[in-house]
Amino acid sequence: MQSSKVTIINDPIYGFITIPNGVLFDLIQHKYFQRLRRITQMGLSYLVYPGAHHTRFQHAIGCLGVMQKALKVLVDKGVVISEAEQEAVLIAILLHDIGHGPFSHAMEHSIVDGVSHEDISTLFMEALNEEFNGSLTLAIQIFEGSYHRSFLNQLVSGQLDMDRTDYLKRDSFYTGMAEGNINTERIVAMLNVKDDHLVVEEKGVYTVEKFLVARRLMYWQVYLHKTGIVAEQLLTRVLKRAKELSREGEILPSSKALQFFLQNQIDSDTIKKSLDTFAQLDDYDIISAMKEWCSHKDFVLSELSKSIINRDLLKVKIRKKPFAPAKLEKHRSALMKQYSISQEEANYFVITGTISNQAYNYKKGGINILMSNGKIVDVVKASDQLSLKSLTKEVVKNYLCYPKPKR
Repeated sequence: MQSSKVTIINDPIYGFITIPNGVLFDLIQHKYFQRLRRITQMGLSYLVYPGAHHTRFQHAIGCLGVMQKALKVLVDKGVVISEAEQEAVLIAILLHDIGHGPFSHAMEHSIVDGVSHEDISTLFMEALNEEFNGSLTLAIQIFEGSYHRSFLNQLVSGQLDMDRTDYLKRDSFYTGMAEGNINTERIVAMLNVKDDHLVVEEKGVYTVEKFLVARRLMYWQVYLHKTGIVAEQLLTRVLKRAKELSREGEILPSSKALQFFLQNQIDSDTIKKSLDTFAQLDDYDIISAMKEWCSHKDFVLSELSKSIINRDLLKVKIRKKPFAPAKLEKHRSALMKQYSISQEEANYFVITGTISNQAYNYKKGGINILMSNGKIVDVVKASDQLSLKSLTKEVVKNYLCYPKPKR
């Protein structure tokens, strides 16, 4: 007989979130999930917004709380959702980010080749499913979007999912960026299901408009902030340089787990065997390693590490037009001359790339509004806000990072 005892977590965004005894509680207690306490939700964004030290653990618990409310709303409106489906969708949203590595995205582009955090999340869920005697099978189907009841998949991953409704509100709170403060409670209260697809009742159309505008503003002002971009680019290059040196036989001071990933080629074929080692990695491995690397004899590794640790970042420019190759060459040449380094080494400090912002992508399953006459209309057509259509367009900008001139 299962105990009716519950655990209550006091969340600064939503207040008390109740965790019932059983598989959800056991998953939260698991070492794979507890690791998320040591991974920041927003990577190095705290170098821009000092309050942004909240973790993937907090976000996952918040998503669980929002999903609990969403399920209650739908069931109260007569949507039939079995107990097994309810538990599965709660597990899916709880574990949706379990595959994130240190500082969230930097690992995907440096010491693990071509493996996304979504792929690693699936591997973790499959490993946990084995450990929990198949009790995550339905949750995995929902997480992967293959379950036959579309609205359950959409609650976990869609244009208006419980992931986005939590991270916008939470990130807005911790960064102090009021523009992102969406009305999560009203969004959830307006949810419904029509023909097995998630819809928002007509009364909630303005709240959805605010959600989309908030998402656009948060991307430009927070997620794609120029200082955050350069910090993440530097971190990616620190890890790439460390891996390059390690593959040449250099033994760099670092934790055993980080050393393993620096010395070995880890890709989609080998990540499954390395899952337990990956689970030992968190932000602390990277920070402590970089502190050691600040005094390393390799110019590139030490300078990049010092740049992040001391927040002495590269200068960054953002504009619509691509930067001319001659502009990059000018900065590279100046750096090579100043420090007597090779072009390959200079490339680590002169960085160019693109960023894009598309607040609403209706092609990836739009946000459907249930009108009072029973018709289903896309939010752009349902809205009387003419600017909402512009949010469907992808805006692309170019950035250039290079060292500041020495005084």
